[in-house]
Amino acid sequence: MHPELFSIGNFTVHAYGFMIMLGALIAYLYMASTVKRELGIEPDKIQTVAIFIILSAFIGGKLFFYFEKPNYYFNPPSNMLENFRTGFVFYGSLIFAVPVAVWYFRKEKWPLWAMMDRLAIASLILHASGRLGCFFAGCCYGVPTDLPWGVTFTDELAQAKPLQTTLHPTQLYESFFLLSVLVFLIMFKRYKRFDGQLFMIYLLLYAVGRGIIEIFRGDLRRGFLIEDILSHSQFISILLITVALWMYRRLQKRGKIHKK
Repeated sequence: MHPELFSIGNFTVHAYGFMIMLGALIAYLYMASTVKRELGIEPDKIQTVAIFIILSAFIGGKLFFYFEKPNYYFNPPSNMLENFRTGFVFYGSLIFAVPVAVWYFRKEKWPLWAMMDRLAIASLILHASGRLGCFFAGCCYGVPTDLPWGVTFTDELAQAKPLQTTLHPTQLYESFFLLSVLVFLIMFKRYKRFDGQLFMIYLLLYAVGRGIIEIFRGDLRRGFLIEDILSHSQFISILLITVALWMYRRLQKRGKIHKK
């Protein structure tokens, strides 16, 4: 669509980066306000953990992106600097950011799973905004389609391939899906039975939704474990569903014990 929003001299504002920053700001404001109101944690402390989470998510997302074509990006390593501001894998960000968040929450002696529930909602806000950025940039595009809601990328700077061809708007599919999960968790929050329930539901729903959306993705660079059958992201989704179900049952049992 429009990879570049505007330019002032040599300074260019890219749509992808802008949407990431916008999502991060809204996510931070949500976290800062809810933990202050509900848990009594000062917003300035959330600034610190937000920086740690964003940095770890950046590193994890880039590393997983590089591992999609390791022979190219690591040979020579200078290739890693190409398009450095774009090209991230969400699962890489998630796998790196969650342990960092857990470490920091425990270090500060904050209620771990209560914080993770709120982090789930903040993550959905950031992720949904980021996927809109993907749509503007043309990355994470879909396979060709004849459906009436297909989109055609014409900007030469767009990463979608091929241009001038109607494609599944997989970025919009995922953004809409993430916003739907966000609304569901916000509504379900008042009915939750134990801390950590929202976070586990988030992981489960996202993993299922991502596995389905992968069917319509056309960017082959994301890689396959089984060619044209099982992508790397679908494989990670299966692992995530397994782990999340196991953790859900553990937290559920612990919640019942604490209520007795």
